[in-house]
Amino acid sequence: MPGMPSYADIESAARRLAGKAVVTPLLESPRLNDILGGRLLVKPECLQLTGSFKFRGAFNRIAGGTTENGIVAYSSGNHAQGVAAAASMLGHPAVIVMPGDAPAIKMAGTRSWGADIVTYSRHDEAREEIARSVALAGGMTIVPPYDDPMIIAGQGTVGLEIADACAGRGITPDAVITCCGGGGLTAGVALAINHRFPDCAIHTAEPEGWDDTARSLVKGKRLSVTGTPASICDALLARRPGELTFDINRNLVHSGTVVTESAVIEAMVTALTSFKLVAEPGGAVALASAISGEVPVNGRTIVAIISGGNIDADVFAELVARGPS
Repeated sequence: MPGMPSYADIESAARRLAGKAVVTPLLESPRLNDILGGRLLVKPECLQLTGSFKFRGAFNRIAGGTTENGIVAYSSGNHAQGVAAAASMLGHPAVIVMPGDAPAIKMAGTRSWGADIVTYSRHDEAREEIARSVALAGGMTIVPPYDDPMIIAGQGTVGLEIADACAGRGITPDAVITCCGGGGLTAGVALAINHRFPDCAIHTAEPEGWDDTARSLVKGKRLSVTGTPASICDALLARRPGELTFDINRNLVHSGTVVTESAVIEAMVTALTSFKLVAEPGGAVALASAISGEVPVNGRTIVAIISGGNIDADVFAELVARGPS
């Protein structure tokens, strides 16, 4: 496809992000490894600036594009904060279209970077149409959440860091698991890992009922999910994979995995107890895929990305206290 990002684009994004994004570590727990019978490495993007990997793509896109009149974005919260932070750092005004029921911490985080918020109902309004109207009225540039080559390249720096860390420690990963909504993180990570470790499998993880990428990978074409259930994984509620992201992922992703909410909560508890990390539900699905056995760890070396940690404190406390059912 025209505009398909490359490994060189990811390297360029890494240079652009140097000194701006946090180079997050690879963590492991010997005790958890013993339980799983293999080696599980966790990439904690919950420690990233704005609390998720989304800052990477947003900064790369805004810093490398034409955005003189300001930025418009639409997001349930993590892309919103990433765009707001990047726009603020680069001196651009930003307007973010967010669902009215977005977590309070994500609303507050977006506003804290000086962005204006336009709310909408995710049940009966189209955020893309609202964003286009705002952009047209102000001559502003839309920065989409995932279906953009520079966004994908920015997210690919997660995979570049995984590859660098593994190579530096003499580790050859058998598989990398990504949390998957629209597919931007997966596409960028897949491009980077495939270039550096071509035998390493890439797996997506999605919440039950919102497995549009898993279904699309099986059929080899983009499918939409309908009749979707309510989900605690607010960051991953895309109904259809992106066009550009899926064109990459259908060629580079080994399989799509699906996890239950119970497995997600167990992963949140594991992140807290084994790694002292706060993971939001959508950010914990890759870890859930590993510890539940959807992607086996036994006898293997697996990398799971915790993609975000933006969750209201009371909601986090309630979910962790409830535990897996």
